[in-house]
Amino acid sequence: LGKCLISPMVLAAYAYNRSLSELGPGSRGEDQPGVLCQLFAFLMAFFGLAPTLLLLAMALECWLSLGHPYFYRRHLTRRLGAALGPAAAGLCALFCALPLLGFGATMQYCPGTWCFIRMAGGGPSQLGFPVLYASLMGLLVLAIVACNVSSMRHLYGMARRQPRRGAPPAAAPRMEELDHLVLLGLMTVLFTVCSLPLIIRAYMGAFAADFNENADLSALRFLSVNSIVDPWVFIIFRTSVFRSFVRRLC
Repeated sequence: LGKCLISPMVLAAYAYNRSLSELGPGSRGEDQPGVLCQLFAFLMAFFGLAPTLLLLAMALECWLSLGHPYFYRRHLTRRLGAALGPAAAGLCALFCALPLLGFGATMQYCPGTWCFIRMAGGGPSQLGFPVLYASLMGLLVLAIVACNVSSMRHLYGMARRQPRRGAPPAAAPRMEELDHLVLLGLMTVLFTVCSLPLIIRAYMGAFAADFNENADLSALRFLSVNSIVDPWVFIIFRTSVFRSFVRRLC
């Protein structure tokens, strides 16, 4: 959904050879880049934060189902699961709309085809939001990593309790647990590596006054890579071909 909403704006800017501020109405220079640029920045911030919150919900669900199955069975219902998506989206939308209400500022970045939160070169009221955004993102990353590491520990313990040599029915659950273990480990490393650059750049821009648009662009690219590669990692490493490869390797 994020790619479908954001990509047409970029393609239009390249097609007309104009910046987002020039395409959208209401531009008054660099301080107020225009409605289209502000919408672009809101969507970038929203689709950077909302999937992270959903990933945390998934990581918590996995950790509870493996480590606390009785609590999971008693309290986690389908109705609660169905309500988590809209609730996470609503909270993220309210939080990411703060720059539109005056807390934080939107900035058009070079080469004029993308906008995001101003992460350097502003006053305390402008730099407070990126620090808060990066802090929230960092807490979510730490929570996701902690839940996934705990889930991996439970999966490893379950795999070790299965007999290594025995009847074929006993080997199948063990290999399934190892498949989940490898998949969870890869997705955790990928998510952490792709999320940290944006967090680091937000802190460097606020506290070290490091204004570097190329570094900011690289951090946003890392964040976008996660949403592109993560589904492919999940699809590829859940196939029977990969499972047979792991079995031969082990």
